[in-house]
Amino acid sequence: MQLFDTHCHIDFPHFDEDRSDVFLRMAEAGVSKIVAVAVEVEQTPRLIDLVESRDNVWFSVGVHPNHEVDNEPSVEQLVELSKHEKCVAIGETGMDFFRDALPADIQETRFRTHLQAAHIVNKPVIVHMRDADEATLRILKDEDVAGCGGIMHCFSSGWFAAKQALDMGMSISFSGNVTFKNNQTLRDVAAQVPEDMFLIETDSPYLAPVPKRGKRNEPTYVQHVAECLAKVRNVSVEHIAEVSTANALKRFGL
Repeated sequence: MQLFDTHCHIDFPHFDEDRSDVFLRMAEAGVSKIVAVAVEVEQTPRLIDLVESRDNVWFSVGVHPNHEVDNEPSVEQLVELSKHEKCVAIGETGMDFFRDALPADIQETRFRTHLQAAHIVNKPVIVHMRDADEATLRILKDEDVAGCGGIMHCFSSGWFAAKQALDMGMSISFSGNVTFKNNQTLRDVAAQVPEDMFLIETDSPYLAPVPKRGKRNEPTYVQHVAECLAKVRNVSVEHIAEVSTANALKRFGL
């Protein structure tokens, strides 16, 4: 069984003391592929070092919607940074009204910049949407996300929002929060997403799934997300692994 963690932050300082051990545990658990996702452009050199030193690790370029920066990323800057052969996506980007660290207008401008860059380089955009369904989906439609493709990362909304994203050709990615006891609504969404449109991820070091909740998350634990989806979709874990990996390879053009 081979698993693909489509969204993690393995380059973060949380893993500085045992990153090599994490990769060993991943291999033992069958997690054979990961995408290390950016939250700021300054980490791009670090991500490049990571992907050039390991097989089956790819990365993205972008700035998180609530990340405060001195200089906003430009379309040209994102395009230039994404030219590396192992850069497979733009983001994470999007809208976040839960933390509300940055005003909505700044988030929206940044989001549109990322979408425009994604069109130019023809790479999918990784979308962060939290308590901002209407704004996020409106902007995705305005900027024709169907033209570049995208991923609703760590999806946490209901079926109404999922259906709109799916209608724009976006993949829906499930993280550890789908395993949380009080999240039946999200499991209902996971049961309905078409087989060729779902992905799995950890968003590590955050959102460790049950039974690891409360601990530092790591790509190894994507197996628990796969197990949850297998249960709600009434299929085998091996089937979830096979389908989600095939979906990820297709979405990232690998």
